[in-house]
Amino acid sequence: VQLQAFGGGLVQPGGSLRLSCAASVRTFSRYVMAWFRQAPGKERDFVAAISWSGSSTYSTNSMKGRFTISRDNAKNTVYLQVSSLKSEDTAVYYCAATTVVRSSWRDPTKYDYWGQGTLVTVSS
Repeated sequence: VQLQAFGGGLVQPGGSLRLSCAASVRTFSRYVMAWFRQAPGKERDFVAAISWSGSSTYSTNSMKGRFTISRDNAKNTVYLQVSSLKSEDTAVYYCAATTVVRSSWRDPTKYDYWGQGTLVTVSS
C-alpha cells in the first residue's frame, strides 16, 4: 500500500485547507484511514480517523469542529478538511492506514502504512 498526501501549503490564520491522501491499493475500502500531525520538535499527534465504510469517524475533543475527515472509496482517497486554522496547527500532516479496531485508532504504532506527509504552515 502506498499513500501520497498532498494539499498542504501556507495559509493565513483563520483560513481553511483540504488535505487529500491517495492510496494505491485495490483493497482501499478494507482499511481504516487516519490523519496525524507532527509539529517541529514534537511527537506525532492523532488528528482523526474514519472507518472502512466512512460511516464512523473519530477525533479528539481538541480537534472536533475544525477538523473533518471523510473518504471516497471509489477514488481511493481520504480527505481532511481543516478550518479556522491557528498558528499552532502548523505541522506536517500524515495519512495512515490500518485494520485495527476503533479502540486503537489513536495509537500511531498500530498503523501499517504511512504517507510521506504534507506541510501546513499557518502564518500571516
